[in-house]
Amino acid sequence: MTETISQNDMKNKITDYLEILSQFMSLIKQENEALRKYDVFTVSSLYPQKAKIVAAYRNMVAFFIKNQALLNALPEQERNNLKAVSAELDTLLQENNLLLKTRMETSESVIGTIVNAAKASTKKNATSYGAHGQFSPVDNHHSSMAINSTF
Repeated sequence: MTETISQNDMKNKITDYLEILSQFMSLIKQENEALRKYDVFTVSSLYPQKAKIVAAYRNMVAFFIKNQALLNALPEQERNNLKAVSAELDTLLQENNLLLKTRMETSESVIGTIVNAAKASTKKNATSYGAHGQFSPVDNHHSSMAINSTF
């Protein structure tokens, strides 16, 4: 069953959509700035608001996908305005994606460096039992080995 939507309802939906886009773009700009500054606390604090705005944005996009004929019936200037604002959001989201990936790769690289340094330090300070039951540095060339050959 197809629900008919009045022109007034459609205008209200467009107004709501533009408001959601405005809030979404503002939030993405804040997040992008925080990512540029490596301000993880701000990025984290924005997440709950981002999740809500994304949910509202997806609902509006789903509505417009479902009612494309109504969008096509809009005056050309209104359609072009919606396209322009959506394109601006898309540009911000692409930048956001790049900044998030860069931040994650940087964090991964730093963590990898720390892990490798810890491994090297552990290996350097590792000891084993040597001759006469005393601790000595690990010597992989002269270590004893036992093989359990039970069949």
